[in-house]
Amino acid sequence: MGSLVVPPALLRWVAGIDVATADASAGTPAAVDVPDHATTLLLRTDKRELVVMGPRTRAAYHLATPGRSCVRVRMRPGRAQALLGRSLHGLADGVLPLPDLPGLDVDQLATDPVTALEEALADHPEPSERLEEAARLLADTTVTETATRLHISERRLHALFTDATGLSPKHFARINRVRTVLAADAGPWADIATTAGYYDQSHMTAEFRRFMGVPPAAFTAGRRPAATPCTA
Repeated sequence: MGSLVVPPALLRWVAGIDVATADASAGTPAAVDVPDHATTLLLRTDKRELVVMGPRTRAAYHLATPGRSCVRVRMRPGRAQALLGRSLHGLADGVLPLPDLPGLDVDQLATDPVTALEEALADHPEPSERLEEAARLLADTTVTETATRLHISERRLHALFTDATGLSPKHFARINRVRTVLAADAGPWADIATTAGYYDQSHMTAEFRRFMGVPPAAFTAGRRPAATPCTA
């Protein structure tokens, strides 16, 4: 999988663009999709099938289909709701077919994702920053403190996240902590737990196992759940 450079004009909408191709001559490689609080646009380039994938609350270990390629567009918090014009409530761990997305040229998305997205999003109104600000706060503070700093109730914060991301703020923050552990450089697990915002190493290990299926030490050592054929 290769990552494309996201130009400044797209950064207010898009967190990352990846193009993946499974090499038919390399057998069937194992892959892992880690938990993700983002909503992703995915295009299967061979069949021009466009879908929106909701937040992923558990890791998926699968065998990639040789020769199948796709374009993945990881949206910034709250941007998918603005783009699709609908609530994302109930979309977690789900896939929604998109037969048509106004303004987006699917053929161009397959061959030149950056230009296709720039043209599709050029006339969209500037999305609200409220949700992304809340997401940044949740990386370092509690749900209660985040609501206080945004001058809204916790109930309103919960509704905001459920509609805009498909996750509660608490679940959003839990996934964010696991991703912090996954991205951490090698070091004492106790230090990584503190950096990621866990109470202690035991708390981190239990949460990591819940989301990834194995403890962090086992995952790092390559002792992971068996991969199954990809059906998405």
